[in-house]
Amino acid sequence: MKFTDGQWLLQPGVAAHYATETYAVDVREDRVVLLVTTRPIKHRGDTLAGPTITVTLQSPAPGVIRVSAAHYVAGLARRLNVPMPGASAQRLQVEETAQLLRVTSGSLTVDVKKGEGYSLVFREGDKVLTRSDSRGLGYLQWSGKGSFMHEQLSLGVGEYVYGLGERFTPWIKNGQVVENINKDGGTACEQAYKSVPFYMSSRGYGVLVNEAGPVSFEVASEKTSRVQFSREGESLDYCVVAGPTPKDVVQRLTALTGRAPLPPAWSFGLWMTTSFTTQYDEATATHFIDEMARRELPLAVFHFDCFWMREFQWCDFQWDSRGFPDPEGMLARLRAKGLRISLWINPYVAQRSPLFDEGSREGYFLKRPDGRVWQTDLWQPGMAIVDFTNPAAVRWYQGHLRRLLAMGVDCFKTDFGERIPDQDVCYHDGSDPVEMHNLYALQYNEVVFNLLQEVKQQEAVVFARSTYASGQRFPVHWGGDCWSNFESMAESLRGGLSLSSCGFAFWSHDIGGFEGNPPPAVYKRWIQFGLLSSHSRLHGSSSYRVPWLVDEESCDVLRHFTRLKHQLMPYLYASAAESSATGVPVMRSAVMQHPDDPACATLDRQYHLGESLLVAPVFTESGEVDVYLPAGRWTHLLNGEVVEGGRWRREQHGFLSLPLYVAPNTVLPWGRETERPDYDYADQVVLRVFALDDGQQAGFVVPTLDGGIAARGHVQREGDSYRVVVSEGALKQWQLEVDGRRSAVQADGRTLDWTP
Repeated sequence: MKFTDGQWLLQPGVAAHYATETYAVDVREDRVVLLVTTRPIKHRGDTLAGPTITVTLQSPAPGVIRVSAAHYVAGLARRLNVPMPGASAQRLQVEETAQLLRVTSGSLTVDVKKGEGYSLVFREGDKVLTRSDSRGLGYLQWSGKGSFMHEQLSLGVGEYVYGLGERFTPWIKNGQVVENINKDGGTACEQAYKSVPFYMSSRGYGVLVNEAGPVSFEVASEKTSRVQFSREGESLDYCVVAGPTPKDVVQRLTALTGRAPLPPAWSFGLWMTTSFTTQYDEATATHFIDEMARRELPLAVFHFDCFWMREFQWCDFQWDSRGFPDPEGMLARLRAKGLRISLWINPYVAQRSPLFDEGSREGYFLKRPDGRVWQTDLWQPGMAIVDFTNPAAVRWYQGHLRRLLAMGVDCFKTDFGERIPDQDVCYHDGSDPVEMHNLYALQYNEVVFNLLQEVKQQEAVVFARSTYASGQRFPVHWGGDCWSNFESMAESLRGGLSLSSCGFAFWSHDIGGFEGNPPPAVYKRWIQFGLLSSHSRLHGSSSYRVPWLVDEESCDVLRHFTRLKHQLMPYLYASAAESSATGVPVMRSAVMQHPDDPACATLDRQYHLGESLLVAPVFTESGEVDVYLPAGRWTHLLNGEVVEGGRWRREQHGFLSLPLYVAPNTVLPWGRETERPDYDYADQVVLRVFALDDGQQAGFVVPTLDGGIAARGHVQREGDSYRVVVSEGALKQWQLEVDGRRSAVQADGRTLDWTP
């Protein structure tokens, strides 16, 4: 939201009161409270009129400083904030002189200028990260619109801003206006299903605006050297998060807001769906599944989209008996084929649903101020919205899902959650509907995920479209409605990279695009991208996404990359377990992986999959693609070519290849299994060594199916000889591979010395 009119003027009707002087300081054990005036105090008469701003400095975690600014501090509606399950009040280190107050938490310090010329300067050691300077913190009154608070934090020369949730707009957010409010807009616009009021700077720090309600960001757009964030009301709360690297930032952020539990290994396999508006029944679903098997296309999860329920009745959680007369028997038959089952749900109940009357009678839905059920025709005719602030409604909703789990269902696609009214509606617990709009999706996913954890324990997983800050605690998330073209494929990648910059460890997208019919080239290139994402799903809107309906070569591409992913699972699942433990996402941007390489700062058409794999999807029909390789010797995983990095490469790839490079000094555990993602990763594993420098060693981890460690060790090179040391656990019938040559099969053992 813009409050100014250029450099000198304000928008008509705006009266601005900027933080001007730190007049008084109150130092306590876990906080510092500043009385900040909005004009210089020259004599006693200047103290008689306001407004003033109370600024409170606290630390909810080491290396994080929270700034809470308020005009009126009492008598206002309760504000909702970002959930911070990892927060604990830190004891602050405070140094004070006549001119300066220095407050430190961990590696992060904020210098407060006392007296006239209010400023906050955030730094790590001697490095200044960002600052709130003249006209940065402000309380504004806008005639006819209300009161607002804003903060403006500085940007340095060449500093880039990333994140702010799953944003499909340009990867670098400088120059953009970002409205932090969840909407069902698709991937081809500026709206977002997953708003997160957090941005990361290329200078190695992050800023989390600790507000649930809508926040407006002006990222070098209103003032070119500042990020402004503002919201309506009398207060504003934010946290500055120290680095010094992007990985350090997301580790601190997720330690505060929560980390993703490890999804089950089977969820990393290929998901196939009925698609949305296509005609289907048990025979259709079974035909697709059997045809996948006949064509030797490995499948892990089958998903039934909306029309598993009868039309006009979503959600009633009842199988449509016209197409599914024996759901329990069908699910048993599908499970016998080795499949897991996913069902589509949403948090809405149409008035034709048999559950509508019950929910209305018992008070399970959002209500209007006069007590009537709030309804809309936007999606399902006459639908109501389940009120998850009502514990009885939560038990009721979970009860219907529990019945489906007992029937043989494994997980749920938690669709929607964005079309939530923020006016003329009341919640059971009295929450402000404006503040609840974004948090609703978070509550919805939490209700479903908690039930799955209760019933499925370590195998809990959802496939969620909408969420909010801290939503990484309920994985997995997918990118929403995209078009079937290369442009939409690229915007989907930008969205995933932006979301992962906010600490979301696991992310997926609709292979082939959701809307429209993908041309063969788009479909096959999207298969490559999809199978080299953390989670992989074929899904569409009005047409089936099975490969043989596109062309026969699509079957070859799907088989090739699904099997490739299965063999990568020892590496991928170890990466997933590490992401769950540290918060560093599996799928991450080049700048997160290589923050000291300036060429990586702007890259948004390639990414890292874990520490060691670099992926550059192909976005052209011709197969031409540009890829940047950082310094070092990189090895193409699919053809073994070793190339020197520190430069751009223009490459040409057929549909069974793409730029897929292994980082130098890597030991990549290579699995034996091509047909499923969940197997004993330590049995018959091959330790593949890539570009290991003489005198160096590289570590490896082979995980168990519960995310533990089956084996950990390293490979050491001395001249032409290689030594393997298994320092923890054990491998079974394993081999070492160097330059395409493999050692003899090794029985259980802890060491191997081998010269290829």
